[in-house]
Formats: sequence, C-alpha cells, structure tokens
Amino acid sequence: MININDINQISTLLNGKKIIKYELISNSFNINCVKICLSNNQILIAKYYSEKNNTFNAITSEKKNLKFLEEKNIKCFPKIIFSNEDYLITEYIENNNNKPKKTNSDFLKAIIEIHSFSNNAYGFKFDTQIGGVKHENKYEKNWADFYLNTRLHYFFDLANKDNLLDQNIREKIYKVMKKINNLIPNKPKPMLMHGDLWEGNILFKDYKFVSFIDPGSFYGHNEMELAYLRWFNPIFVDDNFLLMYKEYIPIDKNYFFYEPVYQLYYALCNVVLWDKSYTNEVNRLLNKIKI
Repeated sequence: MININDINQISTLLNGKKIIKYELISNSFNINCVKICLSNNQILIAKYYSEKNNTFNAITSEKKNLKFLEEKNIKCFPKIIFSNEDYLITEYIENNNNKPKKTNSDFLKAIIEIHSFSNNAYGFKFDTQIGGVKHENKYEKNWADFYLNTRLHYFFDLANKDNLLDQNIREKIYKVMKKINNLIPNKPKPMLMHGDLWEGNILFKDYKFVSFIDPGSFYGHNEMELAYLRWFNPIFVDDNFLLMYKEYIPIDKNYFFYEPVYQLYYALCNVVLWDKSYTNEVNRLLNKIKI
C-alpha cells in the first residue's frame, strides 16, 4: 500500500515537481517500487521501505551499486535521478512482456559489457544485496573460499535457522561444502557480475533488450552468473547461449560439471527468500553434483 506522505516527500525531493499519477509496481522484502508520472510527463521509479529496516539498507546499497556502474560507463542500467538513505529515484525504462524466443546479440553484449571488467580479488568494496538481503563482500584471494563463506554457507545457515531443510538435504549440503575446493575452480579470473541476474531483473521491449535492474554486484566467477541464467531457463536464453558467450569470453571445459554447484546457491536463496517448495529443486541439484 502506498502512503500519500511518501508521495509528497518524493515530490519535495524532486524540487516540488507535481506527481499526477503513481502506481505500485511491487512490494518485495518491504521495499515499495512505485512508478510515478510527473506533470511534465516524465516517468520515474521510486524505491523506499514500506517498513524501516534497521539491519541492512538495500536502498543505500543499490544506490551505491548504480553509481559504481555509472562510473564504469556501463550503460545498461537506469540512471539515478535522486537518492538519499530513504529514497532511490531512477529513470523509468520503458518495457513490456514481449521477450525474444532466442538469445539475441543485444542481450548477450550487455552481459559481456559487465563481465568485461576484472579485479585482483573476489568480492567488492561494499556489501551489496540480493532480494533485499545483505551480500557480504569482504575480499578473498581464493574463489572457492569466497563462494563458500559469503554465498553458499550464508544462505544455508539462514535456511537452517528457519528450519527449512530436512536432515537428508542438510547432510548432502555439508558434503558439498567440505569438498568445495574440489568442485569449483579456485582461481578463475575475478570478473564483475550483475549479482542477481534472473528473468525479473532483465527488461525487454518489443523483443529487444533495454535494461538490467536491481544489481547486487561483486567480482567473482562469471560462470556463476551463466549458471543462474540457465537454471531459470527463460525463453531468451536458448541452447546456443553458451556458444555465443564463448565467442567473447572463454568458458571452462569443466563448466557443466560444476554448474549445479552454482545453481545450488540460487536454489537456497529461493528457499529462504520465497518458498520452502524450492527444497525440491535443492535436492534435485544435490543429486546432480558428483560427490
């Protein structure tokens, strides 16, 4: 539900520009995403907490993330119009549900643009977010350690805290975590990632890619992001996706061996953030992992 006081505050932050129409696009993880139309017909997106969060501010995190991407001259994200600790106002990217039924070069090149930036360690200079939850990004020199400590273990612990996993699944995940250094590469090139690259964060208009939204960036193994895209199996990621990607950035010959290890993390995210029924997917992926 939209509080008129927030709309008035947004108008004030925009130097008193009159808001003639507003629409709640979503409310996820206590964050309102509101589409607003100004009297000059400019359309913007405003994000703010419907209930204050005193532990981690995903609004501030996204603001810093978008500023970082803009400083890198990565152009496939919305531009910030105004931001403070409570509100993030960005341009609105026109989009619709007309998505291509195959991997198109415009979408592929947008991913490549992000993945083309590299670093000397895994992590990021500030904590980012996925689904409104903090992603700790303390730098590590070993990728398997970073993946285990800040990604897989983190959501595994959250799932256990809420008693969302049965004993059989917990034991299988313990085995994966103990052998993680043998399951995924230890020293892939640290590459910049979107961080939450699923279908809902990819915008198209009339079958053409127009923008990414909701980044949770960090430097990591780019193939983790590819695994996420393939896991949800959207129509615009076809059987040629990896072949087309490899024309720009190499993919390890053992990718398919460890793809389910990366997908396991995202399945655990969905168990914690969305629905316990994703434990079925967690179990399916565990059965695919060779341990």
